[in-house]
Amino acid sequence: MESASALELHRLEVPAPHLFPFAVGTFDSLGPLSRASFPHRHTFHEIVHVTGGRGSHVIDLHHWPIEPPNLGIMAAGQVHYWDRVRGLDGHVLLLEDAFLLDRPADRELLRRLAVERPWQVLDPAAEADTAAVFAEMLRESRARRPGMASVVRAYLHILLTRTARLPARGVPARDPTRRGSASPTPADQASRLAARFLRLLDRPGGTAVGRSVGQMAAELGVTSGYLASAVKGATGRTPGRLLRDARVLEAKRLLSGTEMTIAAVARGAGFSDPAYFCRFFRRETGISPGEFRSRSYAGVEIHHGRDR
Repeated sequence: MESASALELHRLEVPAPHLFPFAVGTFDSLGPLSRASFPHRHTFHEIVHVTGGRGSHVIDLHHWPIEPPNLGIMAAGQVHYWDRVRGLDGHVLLLEDAFLLDRPADRELLRRLAVERPWQVLDPAAEADTAAVFAEMLRESRARRPGMASVVRAYLHILLTRTARLPARGVPARDPTRRGSASPTPADQASRLAARFLRLLDRPGGTAVGRSVGQMAAELGVTSGYLASAVKGATGRTPGRLLRDARVLEAKRLLSGTEMTIAAVARGAGFSDPAYFCRFFRRETGISPGEFRSRSYAGVEIHHGRDR
């Protein structure tokens, strides 16, 4: 076991067990880990409202320049860090899935925004709206009056919905607030099954990548064939393709963010045979794991992948 060199996994700690699993504050009030400059991941989601600073924010190997005001959204399990940052200022919201237990639509929207538009440059109107929402969440959190959690959830819903309206960089606009009818159609059911499959792939720490599509179908209570049909219809890709993509991403996270050996990275990405992992990684990315790590350490931004 190589825990000393493994990618750090941060958990959300609240001062008492009866408090809700969320925290909101400034970068200063939430402590130095809110500005962590080393690759790490969380068991919780994080939303940052950056009002000052220079440098870049790295989310799953992609460098986003800090151009305040910015809004960043990261889902549990994503790897991120602040790179060569100076004067970082603004607000941070941390929350676990349990905080949105009764708001599944907001939970799904947060995860989708983290993938489709993780970093936004806010125009003056969007900045005014975002600053106002964070100010209200801070006020409610500090006052801790009855119903505080419900009020914060309402403001979070407003923040996510407004963020979804913002122009995305190269992503077709969709209405994430649209809800289905009371009686789900077969297409609705397939879409929900696909979303559940994607949630399995998003589990923090890459815990799903070592499993087969058949095992995941069994956990979801469906056949492999039905899962394949539902996922392909909702995402345009097969479960096998998405699982391979998840394994590649997990390997990239470990290669760029830790000093784990190639064998340990292979195990972390779901492979028992390091040699097979190296062949798989080269086939998927065009380079070896060692070369990928060398380029990452050298600060070379790497983009691989093919339209499938």
